[in-house]
Amino acid sequence: MAQENIGNVVDTDTATETTNQAERTYTQKEVDDMMARTKSAVVKKALKPYEDLGDPDTIRTVLSQHQQREQEVALKRGEFDKVMSELATKKDAEIQKRDAIIREFKVEQPLVNLAAQYRSVNPEQVKLLLKPNLRLNEEGDVEVLDPKTGSVRYDDNGSPLSVDKYVKEFLDANPHFTSATPATTNTQGNVSKSVGAPIDLKSLDLTRPDHRKIYAEARRNGKI
Repeated sequence: MAQENIGNVVDTDTATETTNQAERTYTQKEVDDMMARTKSAVVKKALKPYEDLGDPDTIRTVLSQHQQREQEVALKRGEFDKVMSELATKKDAEIQKRDAIIREFKVEQPLVNLAAQYRSVNPEQVKLLLKPNLRLNEEGDVEVLDPKTGSVRYDDNGSPLSVDKYVKEFLDANPHFTSATPATTNTQGNVSKSVGAPIDLKSLDLTRPDHRKIYAEARRNGKI
């Protein structure tokens, strides 16, 4: 009976001690120290795979320097791109100038010459009307285009339509762009020498100074 009481006393003391330990409180410093040790352990564990790279401050410095170099390279690249763009623009302008000279020589001037050859009263106007339907191909040859389809036109022989035929075709279809058939030398002589003969206006080309003179004399003489 006495031994049982001793055992109860021991058990009671142990329980009391355990309760006291469970109810122990910590000071703020102890809590702060435990949090600091925990944080240090976590950081150390997280950085362990990167130990060979150096400490975080060194890594941040290297990264900052790298970003700065990237920015400098980007700025230099931008200046390079600007220079290249200016050179490309200058080259395009030179190409356009060259193409304009070629077009003047192979398209516009021949149009004026052919229009005058086929007695156009205004060759420059004919040029303005017809040149939109002409283009230079990759070989530098002039091609006549169909204004409706934009495709190359061909003649009855299956060959590309020439500018000569194109101008003549246009003036034949639009006679109001041409002057009257000029009088021959014999006709002019007859007109000037025949005092009583009437003047055939269709035989006069009033774009010519000599024909205008004949016309003026005929009006003065009452023949018109």
